[in-house]
Amino acid sequence: MTTVERTQVFLLPDLGEGLSEAEIVEWRVAVGDVVTVDQSVVEVETAKAVVDVPCPYAGRVVTLHGAAGEVRPVGQPLITIAPLDGGDEPAGHATYREEERAGSGNVLIGYGTGHGTATRRRRRPRLAVAPEPADVGPTGVAAGAAPGDPAPPTAALVISPIVRRLAREHGLDLDMVRGTGPGGVIRRADVEAALTAPAARLAAVPDPQVGSAPVGDGDVIVPLTGVRKVIADKLSRSRREIPEVTIWVDVDATGLLETRAAINAATPDAPVSILALLARICLSGLRRFPQLNSRVDTEAQRIVQSAGVHLGIAAQTDRGLLVPVLRDAQRLTTAELAAELAATTAAARAGSLPPARLTGGTFTLNNYGVFGVDGSTPIINHPEAALLGVGRIVDKPWVVDGQLAVRKVTQLSLTFDHRVCDGGVAGGFLRHVADCVERPALLIAAV
Repeated sequence: MTTVERTQVFLLPDLGEGLSEAEIVEWRVAVGDVVTVDQSVVEVETAKAVVDVPCPYAGRVVTLHGAAGEVRPVGQPLITIAPLDGGDEPAGHATYREEERAGSGNVLIGYGTGHGTATRRRRRPRLAVAPEPADVGPTGVAAGAAPGDPAPPTAALVISPIVRRLAREHGLDLDMVRGTGPGGVIRRADVEAALTAPAARLAAVPDPQVGSAPVGDGDVIVPLTGVRKVIADKLSRSRREIPEVTIWVDVDATGLLETRAAINAATPDAPVSILALLARICLSGLRRFPQLNSRVDTEAQRIVQSAGVHLGIAAQTDRGLLVPVLRDAQRLTTAELAAELAATTAAARAGSLPPARLTGGTFTLNNYGVFGVDGSTPIINHPEAALLGVGRIVDKPWVVDGQLAVRKVTQLSLTFDHRVCDGGVAGGFLRHVADCVERPALLIAAV
C-alpha cells in the first residue's frame, strides 16, 4: 500500500449543539511537520468559544485544508496526515478514540482523548506578510500624489463566502471594513462590528432582494449571527416546545448569609459563595424531586430522568448569555462546588471554555440578582425541564416571631416544564429550596 493510499484525513469535528461551522484562527502546524496523537494542530473560533483542536492521527502533515480567517463547515476535511517515511505505523497511531473511528469527531481540547484540559491564554494569530504600504509624505498622501488626488483603491481581503454574504445582505461595502485577521483578512467579527458602528448605521441599507423590512433613518442594524443566533434559536425552540409555568416565593436569606460568613471564617483559604450554597440547596431539592432533573423525548414519547445532575450556571459574558455546565455536580462537596463555579464562570467570560462544557445540562441555576432585579420569568434552557432563578438580596421588613424586623430578603422563582410534573412536585421543590435558604440547618440534616 502506498503512502498516498494510507493518508488519514481528519474532518472538522462536531463542535457542540447548534454549531455547524468554525473559523480558523491559527494553524499550530505546517505542511511537513510531524505530529503525534492528540497534538493540537489548529485553533478555531465558534459562536461559543475559541478552542484548540487536537488531531487523532500521528504522522507527517500533508495538507492543511483552509487558511486563517476561513470558515470551515463541520464534517469537511481539516488536515491530512501521512505515515512517517518508511511506512511504519507511528507509535500510538491506533490509540485514537472509538468515537473518531465512528466519525463523531468529539476530540476538542477539554473533552478529547483522555488527556487533561490545557490551561492557556488565547494568542493573537501570527500575521501573514502583507503588501508594503505606499510611501506617505508629511501631508498624509502617497508620495507623488497631489493632496487633492483620491487615494488608490484597495481590494477587500475576504476569504470566507459567509463574510461576503453577511455584508451583501446588509448592504455593507467591504472596502470600508478594516480586517483584523492575518494579513488584514476581513473576518465575520469585523463585519458585525462594522454594522454596529455609527457610519454603518446610515450606509448599511438592506438589499431589497433579501426581503428585509425597510429601515428608518438612524436605525441600528444588528445582524442575528454568531452566539446571538444560537441563543435566539435555542430560546425560540424552548418557547415553541415547552409548556412552561413559573412559580415564585419571597424568602428570608439572613440565615444563609450568616451560614456563609461562618463557613468562610472557618475556611478562609477556600471561601464559599452564595451561588455555591444555592447550588448545594438545588442539588438537595433535585434528590427529593428528580422529576425536575429530566427532559422530554418527544420523538420517543417519553420522559428521561437523568441519573446525574449536570448543573448549568447562567453567565452573562461579552459574547452573550452562556450556560456552562458542571457535570455530575451532585458528587462535589460544597467547597468543590464553590471552586468549580468560580473557575467555570471565569473561563466562560474569557471565552476559553470548550463547546462541550456549554451543552448537556439537566437543570439550570440563574442568579439574575446580580443585575439588580428582584424577579423574573425566565425561559427554560431547552431541552431541560426546569430553571431556578434568584433575585437580589435586599433589606426588607419581615415578621419574625410576631415582631417586625429588617431582614435580608430575596425572591426565588422556578420555571418548569408542565409535561414532566404537576404543581405539587414543583411547589414541593421550591418550598424545600426556600426552607433551606431560611434555615440552612435543614440542608445539613438532609446531606
